[in-house]
Amino acid sequence: MIPHYHRPAAPVPTAWPSRGERPTQAKDDTALMQDWRDFYRDPVMQNLIATALENNRDLRIAQQQMLAASSQFDIENAALFPTLNGMAGANIQKMNSHIWSLSRTDEPIYMRQYAVGFGVSAYEVDLWGRIRSASRASFDRYMASALNQQAMRLSIISSVATAMLNWVANTQALTLTQAVLANRQRTYDLVRQTADVGTGTQLDVAEAESTLHDVETNVEIYTRQKAEAFNQLTLLVGMPLSEAIMQSLNMKASLEAVSAFPEVPEGLPSEMIARRPDIRAAEADLRAANDDIGAARAEFFPKIQITAANGTASNNITRLFQSGMGAWNVAPQITLPLFDAGRLTAQLKQAHSRKSEEVARYEKTVQQGFREVADALIGRETYERQTSAQQKAVAANQRQYALALQRYMAGYDPYLETLVAQRALYTAQLSAITTQLQTLSNSVTLYKVLGGGWNDTPPKRKSSFKEHIL
Repeated sequence: MIPHYHRPAAPVPTAWPSRGERPTQAKDDTALMQDWRDFYRDPVMQNLIATALENNRDLRIAQQQMLAASSQFDIENAALFPTLNGMAGANIQKMNSHIWSLSRTDEPIYMRQYAVGFGVSAYEVDLWGRIRSASRASFDRYMASALNQQAMRLSIISSVATAMLNWVANTQALTLTQAVLANRQRTYDLVRQTADVGTGTQLDVAEAESTLHDVETNVEIYTRQKAEAFNQLTLLVGMPLSEAIMQSLNMKASLEAVSAFPEVPEGLPSEMIARRPDIRAAEADLRAANDDIGAARAEFFPKIQITAANGTASNNITRLFQSGMGAWNVAPQITLPLFDAGRLTAQLKQAHSRKSEEVARYEKTVQQGFREVADALIGRETYERQTSAQQKAVAANQRQYALALQRYMAGYDPYLETLVAQRALYTAQLSAITTQLQTLSNSVTLYKVLGGGWNDTPPKRKSSFKEHIL
């Protein structure tokens, strides 16, 4: 009854968009893509990620959702087998003797019946595969839940890495800003002294004071952002950071102190995104919707149910287990839908519509994954050139500031020229930190969207027969 399943063709190009500025030869580096420790090589980052995988609450929620889906499969699959129940009962009735026309006494009549045995109640013989279809759909939904848990795991890993990078970048920006603040405080004092002796102007003093307060504002901004990044990191890790981790983290004064990420292999085919757990989860949901069509089709056919019991029965409890007291009954039943005002037809149409919905959702997930990888790949190409250009800009601004300061101290130029150069240098240094953070974050994103950190092993259910026996 279940339609034959065909994986929809991926509505994406067969190759990633590229400007041809990087080599495209493929490299075989499956270990890098399977074990996240081979990519996140910084010891502090590895410690934080490992702690998050043990304590993150979103991951725990996904784990419980997977277990609930596994239990739902057990519920559906159990319907394939008869449920055997033990039973014991007694039935005692008191009736007036005049009910019986031949009775010659006015005494009441007691009727007793005792029974002990076991039986099967309303077991459905799955001739048309309705129960099997429902069981298979539940298993596919369990697989989707398990794969979504793996997707959540990859997201937690990349989120922890990004949060740590954000904290380090804000720490570096705060250190830079504090150094600039001290420098501008000295410059302000110097400008005020020159104004006091008559070689400077009050305009120079006002300009120096303005830039001083601007940097003071930035100190508070980066202090706040650093604290927020730390709070985000603590939330992702799922517990307060230990003193040992804090000491190691505080030693990361700049992004250069973070161990570099290895290059993701070049020339990876676009089909590689099919290994991503979120895409495989979307396909599992599609399979479940396809299975639901089989269950809806089977509803049009007769249902055969069997109720049976075997045991002993007697009107005297003392003779209940004596020879000859055995009793049994079998009650088969066939139910055939004749008229339901179109309910079964509507259910079948609904199942087909839901499958079409899941097809579109699967294709959208593939397209989204392709776009994420394409963005990360173009980011890798452009961030390298942007970083190089930014470093050259910082060097040029440093020379400009040094020359402007020398000319001001020699009395050739007003303080405004030095102020402009000073602001340009500070802005360039902050931009360099931001660009470096974006470059590292893009590497983390590229590794994540390619499914890195997952060994592509389908999840397995752990089920024991003992769990089903009370």
